[in-house]
Amino acid sequence: MTAPLRYLSAYSPELQQQARELLSGGRLAPWLLARHPQAHGKRNDGALYAHVEALRQAHMRQTPRLDRVCFDSKLHVVQHALGLHTRVSRVQGNKLKAAREIRVAAVFRDAPLPFLDMIAVHELAHLREREHDRAFYRLCTHMLPDYHQLELELRLYLTHLEAGGERLWAAPSVD
Repeated sequence: MTAPLRYLSAYSPELQQQARELLSGGRLAPWLLARHPQAHGKRNDGALYAHVEALRQAHMRQTPRLDRVCFDSKLHVVQHALGLHTRVSRVQGNKLKAAREIRVAAVFRDAPLPFLDMIAVHELAHLREREHDRAFYRLCTHMLPDYHQLELELRLYLTHLEAGGERLWAAPSVD
């Protein structure tokens, strides 16, 4: 019996077998690097906020602005948390204040832009749709048409990391 591929458990046995063959043959990392040759370059929380806010403006203008978007080193991919969205409501005097924030696992600071977009779109969609249902995924693919392909590729990368592989994208040099 082969070890389960935690990040690919929802995919077909055929796809899981293909992933195992790529992984065991040392071909998964080169395949990912060929598909996504460089990291995104969003090195700080300000750049990340601007990027995610631009996505929100382009696709979800009716959704209130985000109060905070940041990389979070406490989010662990091992616990299946790639990103996190929160809504905090508190009373200040006679007013109800709501804060909306998105946190992205720090491992994605050095990742390709399409992976970062996939996580951002996923968390933005949760601002409108709480459950992972048909409406949620329809919104994700509206914002990012190749959402499902990117989710698979990101899960393949996480499988590579879980198998002891090195991080594939170094931080881009700042000139």
